[in-house]
Amino acid sequence: MELEKLLKKYFGYSTFKTGQKEVISAIINGEHTLAMLPTGTGKSLCYQLPGYIFEGQILIISPLLSLMQDQVEQMKRLGEKRVVALNSFLSHQEKEEVLRVLNKYKFIFISPEMLRVPYIIKRLQGLSLSLFVVDEAHCISQWGYDFRPDYSKLGEIRKLLGSPLTLALTATATVKVRQDIIQSLGLTKVTKVESTIDRPNIAFYVEEIADYRDKEKRILALVNELQKPGIIYFSSKKAAEHMADLLANELNFRSSVYHGGLEQDTRILIQQQFIHNQLDIICATSAFGMGVNKGNIRFVIHYHMPMQMESYLQEIGRAGRDGAPSIAILLYSPGDEQLPIQLAEAELPSEQQIDWLFSRPDFNQMTSDRAFVLSETLKELGGFNEVQGRIIEELVNRSNQEISSLQLKEFVKGFTKKRLQAKRNHIFQMKQWVEVKNCRRKYIMEYFDDRLATDVNLCCDRCGLDLTHFHSANAHQLLDAGDGTWIEYLRKLLFNSEMSK
Repeated sequence: MELEKLLKKYFGYSTFKTGQKEVISAIINGEHTLAMLPTGTGKSLCYQLPGYIFEGQILIISPLLSLMQDQVEQMKRLGEKRVVALNSFLSHQEKEEVLRVLNKYKFIFISPEMLRVPYIIKRLQGLSLSLFVVDEAHCISQWGYDFRPDYSKLGEIRKLLGSPLTLALTATATVKVRQDIIQSLGLTKVTKVESTIDRPNIAFYVEEIADYRDKEKRILALVNELQKPGIIYFSSKKAAEHMADLLANELNFRSSVYHGGLEQDTRILIQQQFIHNQLDIICATSAFGMGVNKGNIRFVIHYHMPMQMESYLQEIGRAGRDGAPSIAILLYSPGDEQLPIQLAEAELPSEQQIDWLFSRPDFNQMTSDRAFVLSETLKELGGFNEVQGRIIEELVNRSNQEISSLQLKEFVKGFTKKRLQAKRNHIFQMKQWVEVKNCRRKYIMEYFDDRLATDVNLCCDRCGLDLTHFHSANAHQLLDAGDGTWIEYLRKLLFNSEMSK
């Protein structure tokens, strides 16, 4: 079978990108496969092409609604009509209709939360699954940077579905996380396709800024100077909204904000506007990331320090998918690491919350049930957010039912303590990268047990990188005009912005 002919026939490409052919060949040969391919190298092709070879359905588990919707829309634009996403975007009536004719679909995208519904599992068991795909597979591992409790159940789900041929895909996973993925999914005799994580066309630049006021000024100057389009990442919804307003209303840039607090329809609209060149700048939280398939993003700026190297590479990986030079800029102020530490602590139940929960008679009664679900009343009384609640549920259901309540409490505390320490270590490693005196790219490669294959000319600020390589022609004209008009306007804008706070 000549894969290049099929590639040309179904997708219009003449050659495969890094790692694609190796992954597809392994899948076609019936080998369970773990693929770690760089962001932007077309991981979705690794299950789409086998779908046109295999007789049965391809089930793709995906962690983000926006990621699913983007993949479905892309496939439909390429002419594939037998594709559907089973998620909360569907109304009850639409979901019932899809499930009624589920065997008519070739590619079925589904959220891990949907796999918790027994009726949906039953409908999936009635299909002839040729391939079980776990996208963003690092979400499985409790040591991964983006652990999702629902992902940890995928090994059990896979068994319920008859242990089909499996493909696990990720762009950023350490050796430990990769081992955890294989073990959690219950895979044996796994073929590993582990390409370099390096994207040589993305340069790294870290700039130390005194405080957030100076950061705002620097963002405005950078956006004016740099080639566009671009993304600016924030850890705060409020900060993202404020900057989007500044850029759009005061400086007249085509910018918008994207975060998890927006309505689903609004998020889809903004994403589509950006992809179709109706917006030049997105001010976003980490909710905007996976699945954004736009080739010509020229810059990614981080206003806040990310929580770990893995998510940082995921986010900057949005840039330069067309292969052209792009820049990743991180603005750091002393003490910036405190915010990610606070966010990490907020993702996990505290010792006080765990002690309170286990002291409740109604909680101890609920844990005797076959499947434990934390009630809305206890969530509200104990101050548990959605993520904390799911972690509690997962840990209680994962534990041995024969252990005592005290042992169960200590098990939950032990997990959260280890998880928090792992997150703190990730933050410390990210800060080390900010402060490193040598090549930033080399540090990243060593972190992932990888090695540079070739020298990179436009590498990083530690290797003498000059940001003017990434300036736009329009920015040069404005800044080189010599009359000071633009600079004076920028100063007035920033002064007025600060006075209004």
